[in-house]
Amino acid sequence: MKQLRLGVLAGLFVVAGVLSWAGARLWNSVGTLPSVPLAAPIVLGAIAVVLLATALSLRARLRAQRERRPGAKGVDPLMAARAVVFAQASALVASLVCGMYGGTGVYLLSHLDDPARRDQAIYAGFSLVAGVAVVAAAFFLERVCKLPDDDDHNGRDTAA
Repeated sequence: MKQLRLGVLAGLFVVAGVLSWAGARLWNSVGTLPSVPLAAPIVLGAIAVVLLATALSLRARLRAQRERRPGAKGVDPLMAARAVVFAQASALVASLVCGMYGGTGVYLLSHLDDPARRDQAIYAGFSLVAGVAVVAAAFFLERVCKLPDDDDHNGRDTAA
């Protein structure tokens, strides 16, 4: 399984942000602008908490297994792989959503005199922060689930 690349996530963020900013300008010229839902930062924050809790749980279980503690509950490799896939998918979606709300938020910064637009800009900013938390938690979970000998196999040809 390939690791997350920060460059890919940043590229998705920038492309989504530019398209969202242009779309917000175009949509506002018609007279309306779609709103940033209040639930957006809440949902992203909940995903970040789930990813972080999963990473901390797996890290504790792996540490107990490595130290050969009596009664240590092992980690199923398939469950760890599923957790990494969930983390990677969450990071990709969060970078797109962050770009979308970031672009809309940048556009809304020029309309802060309107209270409704100011609230939308605040929701977009919180969504951006929560999305960054999702990406950080995804990287942490991926690092927790990485096998110690993964670095050795990436640089060598394993065919014998």
